[in-house]
Amino acid sequence: MMAAIAAAEAGARAVLLERNDRLGKKLRITGKGRCNLTNDCGREEFLSRVPTNPRFLYAALTGFSTADTKAFFESLGVPLKTERGRRVFPVSDRAGDVVAALERKCRESGVELLHTRVRSIETAEGRAEGVRTAEGLLRADAVIVCTGGKSYPSTGSDGDGYAFARAAGHTVIPPRPSLVPLVEDGGLCAAMQGLSLRNTGLQAIELRTGRCVYEDFGELLFTHYGLSGPMALSASAHLADVCPGRYEIRLDLKPALDGQKLDARILSDFAKYKNRDFGNALGDLLPQKMIGPFVSVCGIDPRKKVNAVTRAEREVIRERLKCLRIPLAGLRPIAEAIITRGGVDVKELSPKTMESRLVERLYFAGEVLDVDAYTGGYNLQIAFSTGVAAGRSAAARLPLAGAETE
Repeated sequence: MMAAIAAAEAGARAVLLERNDRLGKKLRITGKGRCNLTNDCGREEFLSRVPTNPRFLYAALTGFSTADTKAFFESLGVPLKTERGRRVFPVSDRAGDVVAALERKCRESGVELLHTRVRSIETAEGRAEGVRTAEGLLRADAVIVCTGGKSYPSTGSDGDGYAFARAAGHTVIPPRPSLVPLVEDGGLCAAMQGLSLRNTGLQAIELRTGRCVYEDFGELLFTHYGLSGPMALSASAHLADVCPGRYEIRLDLKPALDGQKLDARILSDFAKYKNRDFGNALGDLLPQKMIGPFVSVCGIDPRKKVNAVTRAEREVIRERLKCLRIPLAGLRPIAEAIITRGGVDVKELSPKTMESRLVERLYFAGEVLDVDAYTGGYNLQIAFSTGVAAGRSAAARLPLAGAETE
């Protein structure tokens, strides 16, 4: 929609081809239906949140920035608010309002909408000349591919764009899930299913090298299969070929306290509850749902009186609070991923225009590109910025605006 609007506003006749019965099907479910549409940060900070090919986005973000996105939607009558982590949402908390605003803007800009599925992109002599649909050939002076990746295929993003790119001679980096929950190797998380933590430290460790591949601080959710929540999703973007024995997550449950202060805190709590069993003396340190599983990983008899806990056992408690280890077995399926990692190789595209270097007047934008970012509004901003760049550039390249059907 953003690419079509940008092309139409630049004077082209823009035809938007949508395979679903309505526009914005995936957009409607983003941010748990609230639509975290951008992040209110500067360009350099934004790029630091893009682990794959960040510099490719420099020109697109310069041409249509996070501030431009905010101004654009507010000009369409969608008031915005900024929450923790500078995440930007509509005040209404309704993704449908964002979709409706884009639909209105499409109509106002003269974008023509056709509900049909594209079968292939037509090229001749190194130039895009239109697309073939179930109804026939739609000729055009430029084609922009904004099909998404392979995540949430029920919304229509089932990999069509990769097939179009390959047919045009492009390299496609194999798609993998990103921003996807983590599957544990064991049952610790399952024992805490439904528990949500805030203000928790997280490290993702590659066990063969001992290297920390990702570190963050924030929110986490324990599930029946492992870990979800913002930190777990972002960590997944840094984990390649996850299998049992390769990675583990280490949680710091008390990041505000160093070892010495934490030991003093434990001693204080134990003095307060000196006549209680160990399993009943951790209520001030941990959420109730975590106590049982935590006691089990400490290996201390939960019926042992607190005043009988040894110094060595107290050291184990402190170590587990600062480093709760969760081995990983894998990632959830790509169909459950928020976005897809991989896609059209950006080395074969112009970063300023999103135009193919292989096929003239063929453009790619959004999740179909081999670019992905953390959770927090960054990926939708990438879609908006690359869409605008492609739309404007395609319109500027046209000898005359127009499209016709055979």
